[in-house]
Order: sequence, then C-alpha cells, then structure tokens
Amino acid sequence: MSSPTGPANGLPVRMPRPRQTGRHRRPEPAVAPEGAPALVLAVPGAPSASSRSLAEEIISIGRSELPGLDARIGFLEGEDTEGSEFPSLSGVLTAVADERTVRAEFARAAGHEVPAPTGPDAVVVPLLAGPDADLLRRMRQALMDSSAAAELADVLGPHPLLAEGLHVRLSEAGLARADRARLFTVATAADGIILATTGGEEAVQAAGITGMLLAARLAVPVMAAALDQEGSVAAVAAELRGAGAVQLALAPYLIGPEAAEGLLDTACKEADCATAEVLGAYSALGKLAVAQYSAALGLQLGAPAQ
Repeated sequence: MSSPTGPANGLPVRMPRPRQTGRHRRPEPAVAPEGAPALVLAVPGAPSASSRSLAEEIISIGRSELPGLDARIGFLEGEDTEGSEFPSLSGVLTAVADERTVRAEFARAAGHEVPAPTGPDAVVVPLLAGPDADLLRRMRQALMDSSAAAELADVLGPHPLLAEGLHVRLSEAGLARADRARLFTVATAADGIILATTGGEEAVQAAGITGMLLAARLAVPVMAAALDQEGSVAAVAAELRGAGAVQLALAPYLIGPEAAEGLLDTACKEADCATAEVLGAYSALGKLAVAQYSAALGLQLGAPAQ
C-alpha cells in the first residue's frame, strides 16, 4: 500500500523530468491549429489500389508530423460516386466544405458564437516531385469545380530530401554506394545518372536543381531528361557517355502515379541502362507535404530537416 508521501516498501518514485531551458531545450511538437483547413493530397494518374496505398502511407506520415491534422486523399481521375474507393479531388473538396458548414450550423444551434471563416476550407498538396503544367492545370480546374474555398500548394520539389530519396533508391538497386564515407565499392555503381522526370521542359529545369544536390552526394555527373519528350533520355545518355561515363543508371524523379505505364521501361531501353525504383512512399514525402501545407497557410510549423 502507499502512504501519503509515496509508495510503500521503499519503491522508487518516478518524478517528471524537469523541462530543459536554454538553447538545448527540445522544441515543443507542433500541432494543427483548431479549425485549421484540411490537407487534401491530390493524386494524379489512373486510380489503383497501389496508388491509394501510397497516398495513405504519405498521409499517415503527415499526420505524425502534425498531430491533429485533417488529411484527405483526392484522385485527379477519381469518381464522383458517394462512398467511392477513389473519390475525385473536386468531390473531396466539396465534402470538406459541406462538413465545415454543418459543424458551424450545429454550433450556432447550440448557442455558440461562430466566427466568420478567415482561411480556406482546404489546402490541396499535389503529389508531384516537380511541376507538370498539364496536371497542375487540371488540379486548378478541380478546385474551381468544387464548392470549397481551396488553395493549391506548391509541388514537393526541388528539395534536398528528394535528392536523399533518389540516393536511397539508387543504393537499394545497387547502382550507388549508400554512403560516400564508407571504404567499399559497389561493382555495379553508375558513373553517370540520368534524372528522369515528366512534365516537359519546366519539369526538367526544376529536376536539374535536385540533380545538382544528387551529384554532390554521389560525386558523379547527373543530368535531367524528360520521359514524356521523345528522344530526351537518349540524348542525355549520349551526352553523358560523350563526357566519359561508361555505366549509366536512370533515377526516376517520380513519386509513381504521375507516370504513364511503360515510360520507364522505354527510357531504359533507349538509354541502355539499369534503373532504380521511383520515390514511392519515401518517408520524407509526408514531411514535405506538411511543409507545403503550412507554407500555403503561412503557418510557422518548422521546415523538414535536410
């Protein structure tokens, strides 16, 4: 039994740790502000079980980064049918707006004062590593087709965390060393990297920024090419070989759903090289999605580690 001063039998008393002060104090974890807009992850491409699983994993990481976050998934080519497994982006945005209206009506009916909304109903974060003019135009159209007041955030890249993810995928495929500091070699390591993206010339230029960061990590030349422009990958492969590269590798600067089926296979044949996997559900994508959400709202939630 316990006494008023503590547990009996001399058991140790667990005391709370004193809160650290000064520059070594740990930052308080950020939480979503009450009534904050929803984060709607806009998934391009044909909906599938794999793209939904991918989006759910990214959303899960996002919620762990920002507890209390209202996060949803909307498919650019989804269905407007109620209860669909692949709800359309415009339908998800309309549902978010309707829910906010209903909550406000219930609050007024209960006699609570409901302040006028000062921000959007939702922030749409494109599930894209780089800009794709056509996909972004269609996302803006989905925003206009909904009844929600919504904002479209920036795409996830370029960013050092994406360069890190590309490095990881290349090392997983045996095409790069996992760590430059380790004293071992990978027999299949590439001495030239083709950074393959979709979205045309604008996307290639944006990918080039992440490519410079990747080149610094690998200490090999990296050049960006467009998967959806005929001859682009083959031309970059020829340029790298002309500069002395012997063993090329293709690093897809893609999350996955945005690329049409068969594009990567065709590119590998054109360049005659091996390829790494797409970024997929790399953990940093959830952090970047929350970062773009907070930037669109002007919230000081901290930037993801680089």
